[in-house]
Amino acid sequence: MMSRVRVIAEAGVNHNGSPDRALAMVDAAADAGADAIKFQSFVPEALVSPAAQKADYQKTQTGDGSQLEMLRALQLDAPSHERLLAACADRGIAFLSSPFDIPSVRLLASLGAREFKIASGEITNLPMLREIAACAESVLLSTGMATLDEIAAAIEALEAAGLERSRITVLHCTTEYPTPFDEVNLLAMAEIRDRFGIEIGYSDHTRGIEVSVAAAALGATVVEKHFTLDRSLPGPDHAASVEPDELASLVTAVRNVSVALGDGHKVPTPTESRNMPLVRKSIVAAAGIAKGETFTEANLTTKRPGTGLSPMLWDSVIGQQAPRAFAPDEMIEL
Repeated sequence: MMSRVRVIAEAGVNHNGSPDRALAMVDAAADAGADAIKFQSFVPEALVSPAAQKADYQKTQTGDGSQLEMLRALQLDAPSHERLLAACADRGIAFLSSPFDIPSVRLLASLGAREFKIASGEITNLPMLREIAACAESVLLSTGMATLDEIAAAIEALEAAGLERSRITVLHCTTEYPTPFDEVNLLAMAEIRDRFGIEIGYSDHTRGIEVSVAAAALGATVVEKHFTLDRSLPGPDHAASVEPDELASLVTAVRNVSVALGDGHKVPTPTESRNMPLVRKSIVAAAGIAKGETFTEANLTTKRPGTGLSPMLWDSVIGQQAPRAFAPDEMIEL
């Protein structure tokens, strides 16, 4: 049986800088059945320079202006992180965060974090990769915008800094919010898995839940999905996020797919074994047959139930002589 796919509810910055909303998101993710909730940890001044502009999707949702000012309004401070960790522990849901600068890596490590999510934009940030590998027990590596060579370089950097490959899960991702369906390229997960011999997952920025479900069916061990308490809220990521009821539907669908994948061996299931005699057929007399009469295609046929001679023995039965008389519809015996 395949292991259960892990579902991560990506809160990101959809709390809009409000610790209380972030806490409400912990409750919503736990209620939806997610395995973990993930936030973003950053010090705006350590993350971007004053000249950094917003991405086009950020401008669409929040207007023009600098990234720095936007991020200042979205930051959660250290005490807020502590409250979130405590709330996650109370609700039995794992806390995760993506650090975007080295001070934030150190903050998370000081709070006891041992699993880290590396955001797509940090995959080429060698100092960050080394800092995370030095304190992480496991890593989720997101690969939006990345080439296979860049993924290889990041994995090698993490390994060189002491993190074993078996503790890395690579998440296929497309860095566009929302991601157009024709740019998802889910089949790339298999290329990543086969190229690097590594666990794979999917970080989903599409609208709806179907792509996450498809990722689970294609072998993702982790599915991460942006969610929000209200898609109409202002902010850069709300429009590409699911609401709590959709998140619950996603969790249920992914759980069902995980079970449905099975072990990959084609054998009759226990329920099929009970149905087999009811729906398969046996060789029976098409008309009355006298003892010693030759079995022919004219006096034999096949009918349910399948508790007698299998029709796959048809050729070996034809031409033999009846050992006794058979009434119409009676199962043939040799």
